[in-house]
Amino acid sequence: MAGTARTVLISGCSSGIGLQLAAQLARDPRQRYQVNNAGVGLVGPVEGLSLPAMQNIFDTNFFGAVRLVKAVLPGMKRRRQGHIVVVSSVMGLQGVVFNEVYAASKFALEGFFESLAVQLLQFNIFITLVEPGPVATGFEGKLLEQVATAEFPGTDPDTLHYFRDFYLPASSELFRSVGQSPQDVAQAIVKVIGSVRPPLRLQTNVRYTPLTALKAMNPSGSLYVRITHRLLFRWPRLLHLGLRCLAFGRVWPR
Repeated sequence: MAGTARTVLISGCSSGIGLQLAAQLARDPRQRYQVNNAGVGLVGPVEGLSLPAMQNIFDTNFFGAVRLVKAVLPGMKRRRQGHIVVVSSVMGLQGVVFNEVYAASKFALEGFFESLAVQLLQFNIFITLVEPGPVATGFEGKLLEQVATAEFPGTDPDTLHYFRDFYLPASSELFRSVGQSPQDVAQAIVKVIGSVRPPLRLQTNVRYTPLTALKAMNPSGSLYVRITHRLLFRWPRLLHLGLRCLAFGRVWPR
């Protein structure tokens, strides 16, 4: 809307997405934005992760977003206008093996902002939870390299074997096959910012949709857990083949 200043909060994003988004938003001088480019990951067996490390994930991914919302919300309510955009993750919709703490922080974001969205409609303030799937940035690559050689003290040999020989190869293949670029995610966010009636949730990676739909098909959660378990631990070749098939003809939403 020309001549109208809108306040937008973008929270919980990785540096790659945040950098691309800030660059794209800076091209529009008519509007005012607030970008929270904060997000950290934590991968590995739970037994080998310290509680302070887990708390740091929540302090950044969840409480960082909450702090910023508390700071800007009074002004938005006075103006009776606003749009809060939170960069969540598909891991806020479904648990992912060896990403328990990171997924939990994104689940917390989803619950907090979905609850807040109901109240804020009374003030003409919208919330959108942007949920990327795998995003191919240097952040993810470095994280996987670091955990590949990490010790994870207190973890039994079988769990370390499953992590290093099953999860890490599958995760690398997932990023190669269906990983989005930060630019694509940023474009999706810019588009939703311009929406007159923005959605509560926006998944940016259409190639990842079947994996999230798997959970929605069965409210008990058993179908998702069992199929994911079998693909990762019993049929890893089928999993890799399926991911490679998805790599062909990739088309990202614009």
